Amino acid sequence: MIIDEQADFRTLLMHHVTTHWPDAIISAYDPTIAGHLPDEFSGAGNDVILLGSAHGDERDGVEVLRRFLAREKFPPVVYFGTEDDEQEAAGLRPAAHYMRDRISHDSLVVGLSKVLLENERIASTGSLFVGDMRAGVRPLIKGYRFLRKLGSTEHSGVYLAERESTHMQVVLKVLRQVPELGDSIGAFDRFLQEYETIAEMDHPNVVRIYDLGVGDDHAHIAMEYIDGGDLRHRIETGVSGNEAVDYLRQIASALAAVHAKGVFHRDLKPGNIMVRKDGSIALIDFGLAKRAKLETAITDKGEIFGTPYYMSPEQGHGNEVDERSDIYSLGIVFFEMLTGVKPYRAGSAMGIIYRHAQAAIPLLPTRFSQYQALLNMMLAKLPEDRLQSATEIEEWL
Repeated sequence: MIIDEQADFRTLLMHHVTTHWPDAIISAYDPTIAGHLPDEFSGAGNDVILLGSAHGDERDGVEVLRRFLAREKFPPVVYFGTEDDEQEAAGLRPAAHYMRDRISHDSLVVGLSKVLLENERIASTGSLFVGDMRAGVRPLIKGYRFLRKLGSTEHSGVYLAERESTHMQVVLKVLRQVPELGDSIGAFDRFLQEYETIAEMDHPNVVRIYDLGVGDDHAHIAMEYIDGGDLRHRIETGVSGNEAVDYLRQIASALAAVHAKGVFHRDLKPGNIMVRKDGSIALIDFGLAKRAKLETAITDKGEIFGTPYYMSPEQGHGNEVDERSDIYSLGIVFFEMLTGVKPYRAGSAMGIIYRHAQAAIPLLPTRFSQYQALLNMMLAKLPEDRLQSATEIEEWL
């Protein structure tokens, strides 16, 4: 997360970061337009906070830095200051410290890499399960036996576990840090919203949810374990035209059900689409899902969430999104299923976002030309020019 009032400086930091980490997901925050972050802002969901010294007349950067560093379990803060505040900022000991008018790309990348590696090392010392893994595990999350780690996201760990009461294998998605304040914002709210969103769905193409638990230092969701792999892997090994159309129908059906509940996914991509062994699709990871008309203090004020390769033009520019943004993302996935390649590529995340908004709609190979009209309607640059609902995809097919 980048926080500074100067748009040019935020863009400069984005360029440095995405040049080295092209898949980085960056949220940019202008405290003079969106308002100063509230005291309960926990920073959860961010690997690192890049804090500039420019915050308007009301508050200087050192004061904000001091407030952030005083908060328990706050992400590491890298500060970009001036000669006037250099000594005071250094005394607060941020994770790293740079002069905003003298940033070297190489030194910044090296410094950020050290901060990220150190933060990962600290996070890995905690375990969600206690006991000797070789002698048998007694789970900290009662009722489940740990099997293995499957992966992790920005703010949570994902584990394969066995439900002790039924011996059924499930996926446990666990948020490690639960904020102390019940009305605080950020990762915890989105985590609980994910559970509430999916739990309401009774659809064969939406992952099944079995349990929610909240402890003193974690929250967890137990969900269906799908061992057929994700669509990303299927695309790498090759998807036939008929399979691509069948998958498109199933995903569109799931989106129609999700949208009918007033929910938008906002992070639709092959990695969030699982394929069961029987060929059926299951939509997962609603961590960025947003309920229509639900107001959140941070995400409605210009932050960018999602994966640049699959972002709609409006999402990439931090504008309001609705179901038509998901339709655009599905159009990108459909193109990739048919061709095996992503339609828009660039040397940085910002470059990809630019191409989504400005580059021509990609053309399918001749053998798939019957789907070009549908793709055009899904990938229209303006939401009003797209298909207006996921149910229309089946009609076009």
